[in-house]
Amino acid sequence: MNILKRLLTPIFISLPLVTLAEPFTPKRPVATYSIVARDAATGEIGVAVQSHWFSVGAIVPWAEAGVGAVATQSFVDPSYGPLGLKMMALGKSADDALAALLVADSDKAVRQVAMIDASGNVAAHTGKNAIFAAGHQIGKNYSVQANLMDKDTVWPAMAKAFENTKGDLAERMMVALEAAEKEGGDIRGKQSAAIIVVSGKPSGKSWVDRKFDLRVEDHPQPLKELRRLIRFQRAYAKLDEGDGWMTKNQIDKALEAYQQASTLVGDNEINGEASFWIGVTLVGTGKKAEAIAYLRRAYQQDKRWGELLPRLPASQILPDDDKLIKELVAGMKR
Repeated sequence: MNILKRLLTPIFISLPLVTLAEPFTPKRPVATYSIVARDAATGEIGVAVQSHWFSVGAIVPWAEAGVGAVATQSFVDPSYGPLGLKMMALGKSADDALAALLVADSDKAVRQVAMIDASGNVAAHTGKNAIFAAGHQIGKNYSVQANLMDKDTVWPAMAKAFENTKGDLAERMMVALEAAEKEGGDIRGKQSAAIIVVSGKPSGKSWVDRKFDLRVEDHPQPLKELRRLIRFQRAYAKLDEGDGWMTKNQIDKALEAYQQASTLVGDNEINGEASFWIGVTLVGTGKKAEAIAYLRRAYQQDKRWGELLPRLPASQILPDDDKLIKELVAGMKR
């Protein structure tokens, strides 16, 4: 075992099933274009990728709140993800973490890896044997990288799009991916995509820290589908916001958040799911008319929502009041 591997192995001993083992070189390149980035205003960190490869989100993108993000691709070694994050969590910069892992990798000539840490330090590597067109571009708080591209203007187009787009981190990264596709994208086509966005400071609750964690495993238009899923994520975040206002008895603010959620996705896309639970939540607020209006929208999508509603009192989700339940069901059916 090489000396650096001996030095590094104790650092990773606590990572289950992940060590600097013997080099692994897949027979086929796994990923195409990706971006790692940080939002300087919010501290959010993210990574997004599109590939002509099934389920690219399982191996290329890695991110941890308050630590950083990694994209590992080309003839991919997935261990760059967890090991890079572990090193950055221990205080190493993105540059130092990537440099250490490359020194220990005898197959670095076929790797393509980018890392960004929570401070915005960026590092990237495109091996000399990555399949043409391949390259990367580092900018302030981001790196874009690609291999197997139709042409070598893809990653510069991604960089330009990211730098010139306004919005939150998820939106800016999506625009970068879409710019890659418009520029010609992967010479093989497209198949899957993924995005992860985490908060800049960890809360101790990973499910809260992950703002976006979405994957399109196999789709003829993976970026369009990923954008649709992002819209859903935003809608359900608004639902959660509305619930939060409800717990504070801020009914008007809750209704505003619920309306924004409904506007983002529309009932036709979610078969009344959001409308039904908004209506249920509003039942106990004294705004019965508003509650019934939402319940009716759900019922119009699927009449089985009317069968579900009478079951809720048994779970203490609605009051055990037969008259009220009958009135709600009747209102749904009008």
